[in-house]
Amino acid sequence: MRIALFSTCIVDGMYPRVARATVEILERLGHEVVYPPGQTCCSQMHVNSGYFDDAYPVVKNHVESFEAWDWDVAVAPSGSCVASLGHQQPMIARHQGDEDLAVRAEQIAARTFELSQLLIDVLGITNAAEQLGSYFPEHVTYHSSCHGMRLLHLGSRQSDLVRTVEGIKYTEIEGLDQCCGFGGTFSFKNADVSGAMVEDKATNVEKTGASVCTGGDCSCLMNIGGALSRRGSSVKTVHFAEILASTKENPLKIDGNVELAFA
Repeated sequence: MRIALFSTCIVDGMYPRVARATVEILERLGHEVVYPPGQTCCSQMHVNSGYFDDAYPVVKNHVESFEAWDWDVAVAPSGSCVASLGHQQPMIARHQGDEDLAVRAEQIAARTFELSQLLIDVLGITNAAEQLGSYFPEHVTYHSSCHGMRLLHLGSRQSDLVRTVEGIKYTEIEGLDQCCGFGGTFSFKNADVSGAMVEDKATNVEKTGASVCTGGDCSCLMNIGGALSRRGSSVKTVHFAEILASTKENPLKIDGNVELAFA
């Protein structure tokens, strides 16, 4: 397949190793990955703050950037951003009276998958060790992000893949379905509430005894990782794409800062 990578702005700007891990996984399976260069943001942060007029050109840019390339499906290492494509972009276009753009946005969204959706539902990957060669000998727990859970209905797809990685010891976190408190601009506008929520999440992460907390959204992992760092915890946060990309030959090494050996 020819797969278009929607890297998302936070991955592109702050966690490019997650995009590289996503590409590594898909190329390992024999697929061609292309990167529409005009892409920027999905408009989620604009919409969530009520700036619908400002969101419109962002939505238009996303649709036009992906329409300009030939691809079978698109993928993003973010449940939050994929949810925004289907849940928010058509709404914004219709709010501006642009029905044509709304339909085109829906068409792009229908072919765009979160990474675990693509791997399991489209590509039939159910065992990361056997089918991807994934290897990560660490004690891991998992945070389920809100948009992936509640809007995309990912269920246990991400953690199911993580559990099948060779060498992993997996312990489920208490309060798996509880928000980490990030919520984009929510963490700025409601800092005290957000801070209390992420402290609860960090406490539950530490209770598992895991050395690594993984998940499918870098924004949530950044928030949790920040809370863990502020309390002097040794637990690291790692996107599940990085774990799936890790192999015995090119392992993901965690020593202070997370670093991809193959990056």
